[in-house]
Amino acid sequence: MYTYKYPHAALTTDSVVFGFDGRRLFVLLIERGLEPYKGDWALPGGFMNMDESVEECARRELQEETGIKDVYLEQFHVFSSVHRDPRERVVTVAFLALVRKSEYQLIAGDDAAEAQWFELDELPPLAFDHHEIIKLARERLQEILRTRPIAFRLLDEKFSMSELQRIYEAINGTTYDRRNFARKMASTGLLRDEGVSSTPSHNRCPNLYSFDEEQYESDCAEPGARNPFDV
Repeated sequence: MYTYKYPHAALTTDSVVFGFDGRRLFVLLIERGLEPYKGDWALPGGFMNMDESVEECARRELQEETGIKDVYLEQFHVFSSVHRDPRERVVTVAFLALVRKSEYQLIAGDDAAEAQWFELDELPPLAFDHHEIIKLARERLQEILRTRPIAFRLLDEKFSMSELQRIYEAINGTTYDRRNFARKMASTGLLRDEGVSSTPSHNRCPNLYSFDEEQYESDCAEPGARNPFDV
């Protein structure tokens, strides 16, 4: 049997899971139950097994440490600074995940003592280089938002125009004029009118919409097609 005589790095995955509560953007963190950084907050992730791909590793670790499964995952960067992990030479493949925060009950497990949502702009001190990973994940999320309508993965199936505007503002770190934003979204022809909400908001019942994903796939998902939701 051939053995490789040169030193080589270990491989891990880390997942930046974004959630939205209708007003604010959140990131899912776990409290580490083991050294190094025991008791500190970190991204869910861990070492890849020899019989799995990096995506399989990311999905397994996410489910083992938080209870979340069957979510949208997208690989966005490899972090390979020499001293990023005090245990050994470790390279991590980072994934971006989008979930509807209200749909998932977090269950800490494996080597995580606790799993918890934190507002993106109010994160605690983090282990390893995870602040850097989250920063780059947000930048990547902004890039994707300009080319694909991924904001709808963070919203409930039915949503108000105000909620849609707030998710764009939370991701991009800016504000939009309410009328102009609503006019732009309505002009896409890809929002279905779902009637009036039964739950009042600010003393009124807002109109609800849903994303017509089938129509979008038919009209706009061609390579090089313009994203009609780009603001």
